Amino acid sequence: MKIVIPGGSGHLGTILARAFYPQHEVVVLNRHRALKPWRTVAWDGVNLGSWAGEIDGADVVINLAGRHVNCRYTEANKREILQSRVDSTRVVGEAIAAAQNPPHLWIQASTATVYPHRSDAPSDETTPISEDGPAAWRFSVEVGRQWELALDEAKTPRTRKVKLRSAVVMTPDAGTPFSIFLNLVRFGLGGKAGDGRQFVSWVHHDDFVRAIRFLIDQRFIAGVVNIAAPNPLPNADFMRAIRKAWGVPFGIPAGRRLLKVVAFLIRSEPELLLKSRRAVSGVLTRNGFRFQHPTWPEAAIELCDEWRALHGRPCGAPRTQPTW
Repeated sequence: MKIVIPGGSGHLGTILARAFYPQHEVVVLNRHRALKPWRTVAWDGVNLGSWAGEIDGADVVINLAGRHVNCRYTEANKREILQSRVDSTRVVGEAIAAAQNPPHLWIQASTATVYPHRSDAPSDETTPISEDGPAAWRFSVEVGRQWELALDEAKTPRTRKVKLRSAVVMTPDAGTPFSIFLNLVRFGLGGKAGDGRQFVSWVHHDDFVRAIRFLIDQRFIAGVVNIAAPNPLPNADFMRAIRKAWGVPFGIPAGRRLLKVVAFLIRSEPELLLKSRRAVSGVLTRNGFRFQHPTWPEAAIELCDEWRALHGRPCGAPRTQPTW
């Protein structure tokens, strides 16, 4: 296959490019050319250009473009977060519409943040988009709504479209969410966030890649698809599992007020830790997909071992002693 990944230079794009290359032709569309084993082609994410020729004749397009959300939600940042997603989705749609030989599948990144802030029941693809929770959190929901609307408005009748609402993808790579959580644990700061009752939806990176392969193969699946392990869990239990996997007996908790202060100092938003996300994958499981990493405690153990191997600590290092 030929797989084109707009905005594929980040966390998820690198996971997918590594998984598909070199068995398949992988082309990453990026604002800046990069030295990678796979090809990278420059684009601006706004205007049609010579890059559109890569989409004509491709088998699959996986659009992951969009400014990162780990920042303060100033008006300028909010405008860039929204426009980078809507504009890139619009222009990818234009490229597919203009192609003589369009791809058979367009997987468009979206967000599971559109689901309600709740802990009483899980949210699957049938759960309506919600605007509950604090007013400051509604921006994220609106981003998801506008993002998916741009996909809906694209006129691509010969291309199947999937709205990818993924949970947090856990991988040991530096700077990724799991690596950040683990560093908190390693330095004794890995306690619960807030009251610890908010749910964390997650998916192991191997299952994320397997789910993308599944969506490519199952040509009758379209529309909203959640990629999330079947057992989301409260933040307190989530952090406890990482501590146990690493061998740290305790972690200092961060109350809501402290989180707000820390988020301000590191120029981020407390919503990223405090909003309850209890998303599960109804479409995938109903169609026969089985997660290899369904529970967080066992996934955390494997990810800690992967982190040790990747960052120079032996996999056999004892988990019974603190590392600070």
